[in-house]
Amino acid sequence: MKRFAATSASAETRAAATSVTIALTALAPISWGSTYFVTTEFLPSDRPLFTGLMRALPAGLVLLALARRLPHGVWWWKAAVLGALNIGAFFPLLFLSAYRLPGGMASVVGSVGPLFVAGLAAVLLGERPTSRTVLTGIAAALGVSLVVLEAAGSLDAVGLLAALASTASMATGTVLTKRWGRPEGVGPLALTGWQLTAGGLLIAPLALLVEGAPPALDGRAVGGYVYLALVNTAVAYWLWFRGIGRLTATQVTFLGPLSPLTAAVIGWAALGQALGGVQLAGMGLAFAATVLGQLGPRTGPAAPKRGAVLEGPVREETPVAVTAAARR
Repeated sequence: MKRFAATSASAETRAAATSVTIALTALAPISWGSTYFVTTEFLPSDRPLFTGLMRALPAGLVLLALARRLPHGVWWWKAAVLGALNIGAFFPLLFLSAYRLPGGMASVVGSVGPLFVAGLAAVLLGERPTSRTVLTGIAAALGVSLVVLEAAGSLDAVGLLAALASTASMATGTVLTKRWGRPEGVGPLALTGWQLTAGGLLIAPLALLVEGAPPALDGRAVGGYVYLALVNTAVAYWLWFRGIGRLTATQVTFLGPLSPLTAAVIGWAALGQALGGVQLAGMGLAFAATVLGQLGPRTGPAAPKRGAVLEGPVREETPVAVTAAARR
């Protein structure tokens, strides 16, 4: 009886810890939902690459200074690959698609990210997608479409390819982050700093070649960039990669629709943009899909691989809740 009570209490503790992890990880896409408002209201126009650089590199350097850890061994190239996928390629492709596609089409394409991740996780992580996962992913994409999609304008082939590429890049980076885990003794703060710095260094020469010298900045723009670098990027990506380490890849990516939903709410509250019945229905559908995406099947923990890093009881929640080994 005592053993049963102890097991029950342990399960409740793990469930509570998982809920806290989900809530903290959700703050990342919620923060990203403010990017459009800050960019349009505070920053210089038509400088997407410079904005991506100012988001990534200062944030990465700050986190490196706090973590005081540099990559070693194979983690030099692994950090470079993850930084390119999650930051260096993702930011420019995302901005390119947003500039060339009508309305919120870039957000609509991005909302299929859970389906990308589900497919990659099946191959690389052994997370077998269920019919509920697929249907929930479709529902999330449909909900986001109802919220942000505008009928005006024709589709641009380059913009559409950029949107698909940005979604695939972030999905691949999410799954590889889960698969590779972290080197022993390295926390999510250092791993996030490595990726942001690598991504920022990748964007820097591209921004200089395409956009030229940095623009003159007033106090309003400086404040916007400080917010993007510290809150929207350093803190948000730390929470995101921390969540990837503790949850399944599918759970994490189903939090993504919170970003366009937040952007829609900010647009309504701060910019006077209308939210009609269709948009509200879409918000409800996308939010419901986000919640359902967190209710994956619970099974026993997978056996940890060599070099795997465990982070407390939350790791025992799902088959892939043990961070994959840092393979050498």
